[in-house]
Amino acid sequence: MNTIPGKIAISFCLLICLLACGGRSFAQVTPGTNGINTIPNGKDTSMNKSNTGKWKDEDSKTTWQKLNSAKVYAQDTSLHSFQHNLFTPGWGRDMGNLGSPVNQLMFAPENRVGPSLGYHINDAYRLNVDSMNFYQTLRPYSVFNYQLGSKLEQTVGIIHTQNIQPNWNFAVDYRKVNSSGFYQTQRNNHDIAGFTTNYKSLDKHYELYAAMAYNKIQHDENGGILSTTQLDDPAFQDRKTVNTAYENGAYSLTRSPVTNVQRDFTLLLQHSYRWGRSDTTYNQDSTQFTYKLIPRFSITHKLELSTEKHTYKDLKPDSLRYLSLFNYSFPNTGTNYYAAGLDSVFTQQKWFWVDNRLLLNGFIGHEGKQMEFSAGLGTRYDQFISVPTANLIHDSLPKLYYSTGLDRSSIISTYLVASVVKEALTSRAWDYGLNTQFFLAGQDAGNFVANAHIGKNLGNNLGRFLAGVQQQVNSAPYSYTNYENMYTKSFFTFSNESITQLYATIEYPLYHISAGAKNYLIANYIYINDSERPASYTVPFSITQLWLRKVFRLGDFYLGNELVYQQLPDNAPVNVPTLMGRHQLTFEKAAFHRRLKIATGLEMRYNTAYHPAGYDALLNRFYNQTTSYVSNNPELTVFFNFRIKRLRAYVMGDNLQQLFAGNTLLYTGTPVYNYNKTGLSYTPVYATPDALIRFGFTWIMVN
Repeated sequence: MNTIPGKIAISFCLLICLLACGGRSFAQVTPGTNGINTIPNGKDTSMNKSNTGKWKDEDSKTTWQKLNSAKVYAQDTSLHSFQHNLFTPGWGRDMGNLGSPVNQLMFAPENRVGPSLGYHINDAYRLNVDSMNFYQTLRPYSVFNYQLGSKLEQTVGIIHTQNIQPNWNFAVDYRKVNSSGFYQTQRNNHDIAGFTTNYKSLDKHYELYAAMAYNKIQHDENGGILSTTQLDDPAFQDRKTVNTAYENGAYSLTRSPVTNVQRDFTLLLQHSYRWGRSDTTYNQDSTQFTYKLIPRFSITHKLELSTEKHTYKDLKPDSLRYLSLFNYSFPNTGTNYYAAGLDSVFTQQKWFWVDNRLLLNGFIGHEGKQMEFSAGLGTRYDQFISVPTANLIHDSLPKLYYSTGLDRSSIISTYLVASVVKEALTSRAWDYGLNTQFFLAGQDAGNFVANAHIGKNLGNNLGRFLAGVQQQVNSAPYSYTNYENMYTKSFFTFSNESITQLYATIEYPLYHISAGAKNYLIANYIYINDSERPASYTVPFSITQLWLRKVFRLGDFYLGNELVYQQLPDNAPVNVPTLMGRHQLTFEKAAFHRRLKIATGLEMRYNTAYHPAGYDALLNRFYNQTTSYVSNNPELTVFFNFRIKRLRAYVMGDNLQQLFAGNTLLYTGTPVYNYNKTGLSYTPVYATPDALIRFGFTWIMVN
């Protein structure tokens, strides 16, 4: 346990022990979007009667809201799917190691409008200020999350929130993800932190929301496995001995010389002042009073500031590795490896932006059923920097050599925003909305996104339906149009991408069923082609998706089923399977006077054969490939979820199909030419890890 992850685990356990001795009460929770939810009803009777004098049995009554929404969210206390990976919900698939880039097998285009940098494969781990939670709680509330898996896989998280005053709350959130993986040099090391605060004046006229998000995503690249036959060879039972494309013993046996790192820091400030009809109500003895406000008009100011940096580094470059991007002969020491410090490939792209908008808002309707309409104008400043760039200089011999520089570009844009929104906050209420953002001036003038939806709560727990349409036109991100380092400058131009989306969903919780349909119509699709270069597919194409979820119950047994069908055009540059399924058989029971609740069972996930996406470590992106075709065995998981009073935990065996079936291949890699000067070329693959065990828990502490 002398490793860094080991020290983290020891420190975490000591911290819990110290806090547990401080006279605090504990309650259980199911992780939500970022791991915190409210405490369920009921008293905590888990302590011995001899030391409970100072313990409080009250509920914390912690709730939260999203930015610009009046909906109040509480926890889901179900054990049914507690074992699911927090970072790959739905149909997300990583590269065989916790913390690695995630690709969605259920197709979804990148959501971008206006200037952007364009790196999205790590979004599953990142905190985004626009989707963070703003809390309200009666007492200080802390959540500890921990997960331990095979091969030093660890995730540690802590969230703390409390109200400074009844109308002023703050919350802090920190997560650490560290995983070495089963295969060589595929280490991931992430630090994610967030802060939110919200304040509302006692007379309800003024409100403020502020948030901060910091994400550091570090990914060591191994380039993929060179030979799939080694996966079935008993001599390579230790997966660390399987040959990978970027292995380099002269550099390190544990770290890769090729890394991708993404860092970003974002601040958000939104505040508004409301005018309307106010009232004051008193209690029976007039010792307490409460303000009420039915707003009619408000002014909102929103300011966002962000900086993002993406860094690619190769400290042991191979000339053949970069043929798709540039041709340069790196010096060689005469061995299979290169001398340290003589050459490297370093590419860094930076993005800094400031967005400032002012909105005028109006409200129509009664309290709790109001329709809000708003319109306003925004301006933003974007700056993109590539470093280093190559500048050719002639010396006195004359001879060409390179000097370092940077490429900087700045954009000033103005845009119009408008919306009409009515949320369904009560039973049988209608929910509808329309919003748009349209860029009027700047490099991306003409970019826009428009959304319209309508829905209804059906009442009496019958469920709800929702239908909508979205249209967006966007320019190519900076990283798709610009690639520079000391050895090359590459620029690409594309026509605007157009994406139209139609969707409808319906849910019937009473009958444990839900279904949905979605259709995408895409023109000038911007992607990475099989030559691993940015490209645009100019032929319009359509993708139709249908999904169905249904849970059957027989006594204490539950059979959950989910099916997804995707109708794909033959030539579209999209790598997703046609049919996917997930089935989970669970036995759920409460015992010992309901002090212990368990959910244990088996889960199976599968998909039809398809061309998997390729992963290009040089660009840190997935790309379209049609050469490799895979048909995998169903993925199997056995799990045991339990709750004892207010502690929630799980133990699971994952990837159990690896015990008796062939290895599951996830993605292909960048082709490797003349590996180690053997004259042999390979197309590497990324495979699932061996069968592994994971243990995790969530523990809440309430002052």
